[in-house]
Amino acid sequence: MALTALAGCVLGPDFVPPDPQLPVTSFSGERRDAEAPPDPSWWAVFRDPILTGLERRIAADNLDVKTATIRLAESRFQRGVAAAAQFPSLNGDAKYQRELFSNNGIASLLGGLLGPSASGLSVPPINDYTVGIDASWELDLWGHVRRQVEAADAQVDQAAEQRRDALVSSLAELARDYVQLRGAQMQIKIATDNLGIAQDVLGLTRELQQKGAGTRLDVENAAAQVEGIRAQFPTLEQQEAQYINALSLLLDQAPGTLRAQLGRPKSVPLAPPRVPIGIPSDLARRRPDIREAEAQLHAATADIGVAVAAFYPSVQLNGSVGFDSLELQNLWQHSSLQYVVGPSITLPIFQGGRLTNTLELRKSQQQEAAILYHKTVLQAWHEVVNALVAYRLEKERRLRLKLQANHSREALDLARTRYSDGVADFLTVLDAERTVLQTEQQYATSTTNVSLNLVQLYKALGGGWEQTFPDTPIAKTSGDPEIR
Repeated sequence: MALTALAGCVLGPDFVPPDPQLPVTSFSGERRDAEAPPDPSWWAVFRDPILTGLERRIAADNLDVKTATIRLAESRFQRGVAAAAQFPSLNGDAKYQRELFSNNGIASLLGGLLGPSASGLSVPPINDYTVGIDASWELDLWGHVRRQVEAADAQVDQAAEQRRDALVSSLAELARDYVQLRGAQMQIKIATDNLGIAQDVLGLTRELQQKGAGTRLDVENAAAQVEGIRAQFPTLEQQEAQYINALSLLLDQAPGTLRAQLGRPKSVPLAPPRVPIGIPSDLARRRPDIREAEAQLHAATADIGVAVAAFYPSVQLNGSVGFDSLELQNLWQHSSLQYVVGPSITLPIFQGGRLTNTLELRKSQQQEAAILYHKTVLQAWHEVVNALVAYRLEKERRLRLKLQANHSREALDLARTRYSDGVADFLTVLDAERTVLQTEQQYATSTTNVSLNLVQLYKALGGGWEQTFPDTPIAKTSGDPEIR
């Protein structure tokens, strides 16, 4: 009865999930109706079939996710190793020996024991046949093994969250590269359109020069503007190729593999007018890095119990049973039976401070894990708020740049008309050309940044793993783990 009570004893602190201390209102602190949580397939808000198709391939093709999957399997195997200590270990043993004793060794002592009649005694070679089973089992009286299994379970959770985090990061990286690719293609289109305008203006200056209404200076300035625009194409085309290759790498493809699919220009996928973001308290359940930090704290807490149990005696049941005979035909007879059974107790008496320092180390590691958890939560909160601010303000900037681009195009049309009528000089047209190109490029960059900021917001919210790697209970058996 006492042994049963001891077997249920588990030393060390029990893990209590920490309070993330996140508000239950809005990220800005204002009290308003609870926001709907973001869609796990957040990339669908861009309504871009190509982007959606690429995102669906990440979980199966991305090398970082594959590596994290293997590491999760490794942690489950390690958990199985730790759990095996809860059970007895059995080892079978079979042995055959042929042995000849030296007449000048121990056998020579027989002459002294048997007297002069044993002088010159010779021991012939002998055969020794042995078959047996050894068994040992450490009684987990203080929860030493149970705390090790608990820590291993937490490490499995930690590896699962690392895989989810790898998926979230890869999904966001693919969306960023895709948006930047379309942004580069948008810049190429703007440069192409403005090149056409500049060439038209160059033709106009040449025509006016031939009529005596223009100067060679106007022609050269117009030609310089044309070449300046043409000089932008190599850089933009290089960016386009780099983003296509970056997307290929994310999907475990050779460089240029996605050129046929992505080489045809498309506009930047636009963000919807309003996106649901949920409430801050949901972050602790959604973001894999917060869940990983909690699992790490759990493992550190369990390790304290392992260190505490090391101060107490360990009790091990040992036994061996077998058959031993000098003749093979007699091996399985009852008279050949031999066994050894008995418990052993090990009590730590003096360890030179090893146990005490190990315990203090585990406590310090738990405190470090608690601080890391708090920092991870706080950092996640900051990332979401910063992404929200960046998204909102960039949308306002994009609107102003769109209006500026519209006014700049109107000004260019007026300047060209006035120049062709001989009312304005060419510098006005040239300045208007440059302004149009600059404002349209800024507008395209801002359009790209709005979508990039939305991607960053969704990454900060931690979504994207729920449908691919949902919560799964940890297997409590030591069988083969399943890689999911």
